[in-house]
Amino acid sequence: MNVVLVEPEIPPNTGNVARLCAATGATLHLVGPLGFRLDDRELKRAGMDYWEHVTWKYWETLEALQAALRKDETEPAFYYVTTKSKRPYTEPRYNGGDYLVFGRETAGLPKELLDANTDTTITIPMFNPQARSLNLATAVAIVLYEAMRQVKGF
Repeated sequence: MNVVLVEPEIPPNTGNVARLCAATGATLHLVGPLGFRLDDRELKRAGMDYWEHVTWKYWETLEALQAALRKDETEPAFYYVTTKSKRPYTEPRYNGGDYLVFGRETAGLPKELLDANTDTTITIPMFNPQARSLNLATAVAIVLYEAMRQVKGF
């Protein structure tokens, strides 16, 4: 599995996602610009000593990541996680090479990106209308573990 963070802003969230990727064997893709430096003390502290066990890559843009994948014969699926979708994250049938894409903590994914990919947007249902969204690391854990459950079983 692949986790993509588009323009993450908060170092501890990214560190926690890196730790999650280490635990699951998922590859972490960081898409810039980042809201912090990769040597940020908070980033490293949140990821603890897991960074050496994480396969991660940095991309200037999401388009650069997708262009690099087009060279392969089979293009993997990209699922865009957003509060603006009606399709629950449990509905897709995930495959091992899929990409789970998450946006900035303060703004989510760009509207244009979501509008261009309506068939592959997914959401985590929330039952309190006062809640705007979940923490980024929490959202990644929920969706990634569902995808892993489907692909590997438990």
